[in-house]
Amino acid sequence: MKEAILEVARLMVIAAKTAPKAVGKDFVTVTILEGEAVQKLGEAMIRYGEESGIRGFIRDGKNVLDSQAVVLVGLKDAQPAGLNCGACGLERCVDLVPKEQREFKGPQCVMRLLDLGIALGSAVKVASLLNVDNRIMYRIGVVARREGLVSDDVVMGIPLSAWGKNIYFDRKE
Repeated sequence: MKEAILEVARLMVIAAKTAPKAVGKDFVTVTILEGEAVQKLGEAMIRYGEESGIRGFIRDGKNVLDSQAVVLVGLKDAQPAGLNCGACGLERCVDLVPKEQREFKGPQCVMRLLDLGIALGSAVKVASLLNVDNRIMYRIGVVARREGLVSDDVVMGIPLSAWGKNIYFDRKE
């Protein structure tokens, strides 16, 4: 089962990397975690939840511990699209300078965040088509950054599992 899940994860990487990107520039990164790295991530999420008092990190950390792999999809050093659309809150793209914030580095160009969302959607579509249970979780990305598993500026995690029931839904706090 583990090898099948890892093959699906590799196919998810292809889907995320080939997803459309604004003005043809690619700042999307994809990383696969497996084995001990997944266990360390889940344990770190639980610790962070206990330290911060945010129970969602504990719940999601337990989900990660029960996962066979995790796919991380993020943005690294994303340059603004140059459209001066104002959706980021600034008038001009040249004024957008991301800084380290509490959980992620921002602000980010909205077009680049849309790229991230499309890449995430493409990746989970592949998993779903192949009947591998998954769920996009922002909390995974927060802890993956804190633990140095990725150097992305913004990152989301997609845990993967194949049990008799999807463990990522109908969850209890």
